Amino acid sequence: MPFSFSSEQKQTVLWLALALGLVALLIKLGPILAPFVAAAIMAYALNPVVDWLSTKGVKKLALPRQLAVLVVILLVFAVLLVLALIVIPVIQKEIPLLQEQIPSFLAKINAAVAPKLHELGIHVRLDGTGVKRILSQYFSASGDETWSKLLASVKVGGVALLGWLVTLALVPIALFYLLLDWHAILQRVENMIPRRWAARTVGLAHEVDQLLAQYLRGQLAVMLALCIYYSVSLGIAGLEVALPVGIITGLLIFIPYIGFGLGMILALIAAVLQFDGLHGLVVVATVYGIGQVIEGFFLTPRLVGERIGLHPLTVIFALLAFGQLFGFVGVLLALPASAILAVAFKHVRIHYFNSSFYRQS
Repeated sequence: MPFSFSSEQKQTVLWLALALGLVALLIKLGPILAPFVAAAIMAYALNPVVDWLSTKGVKKLALPRQLAVLVVILLVFAVLLVLALIVIPVIQKEIPLLQEQIPSFLAKINAAVAPKLHELGIHVRLDGTGVKRILSQYFSASGDETWSKLLASVKVGGVALLGWLVTLALVPIALFYLLLDWHAILQRVENMIPRRWAARTVGLAHEVDQLLAQYLRGQLAVMLALCIYYSVSLGIAGLEVALPVGIITGLLIFIPYIGFGLGMILALIAAVLQFDGLHGLVVVATVYGIGQVIEGFFLTPRLVGERIGLHPLTVIFALLAFGQLFGFVGVLLALPASAILAVAFKHVRIHYFNSSFYRQS
């Protein structure tokens, strides 16, 4: 007898095919979805604040939701502005001083390195005059080819910069509307779930929501601890810009590599300008090396991993694995994604132990 699909099976196949098609379309549209995904992540994190302002508010004065959304977005931009006001003066102060110190810094490097290179048969000067001569020889040898490559890279960079500006402009707009209609959007998504799976799916979503809330609290605790550590450590080392650089490093540490790298670069530049010799560089490198170990092996596993029910070794493995699979974005999303997978794994484990496959002796 030929095999035939029932009406329900046909509908299941149809809707699964449509769902897979939608997923494929979203993957194809990935580049233009970036601002909306960023806005959705921010909306998820900020919605509790909007809910509190629109239901309780300050001194039990509830705000209309539109006004509450506007207040929260303005507060976010105020925080970003304060951060920029901390970073920009430090950079403005360091760049002119760095330009003044570059010749003497190159002269010190030349005095320390050039004799050893001469012993190896490499005759090169690493001071200001030598560097200028090397650059002039490179550009004269490359000729028009170098300039064409440079112009092409400027053109590509300009297009990329324009794309970033458009993305940055779309994020606050998308964030406003997502926060404004957050509960309505969630209700529509819930209504789209097949009724036979609705209760279980909503239950899983609540578990994931609780874990992600714990993740956010743990991440804020890590940021605060690192702000204190870097500010105090760099202050003890005698760095004049210890407080702003420490705050910058701690606040941006949730962005893998960027927060740590930017803070260390600013601290190294400040050390070059403030101290003679390599003493300042060694101290800054030591402070940031110890800070990276503390953050990666103690703070994040304890303050974040334990809050979301992950073993410290699991946290370390998740960071390495997601970084290997998805690069920078993978490291950024490793722990919240691991929390979601932990919820799914817990339910799979329960089903496995209750299955006849496991129980059959």
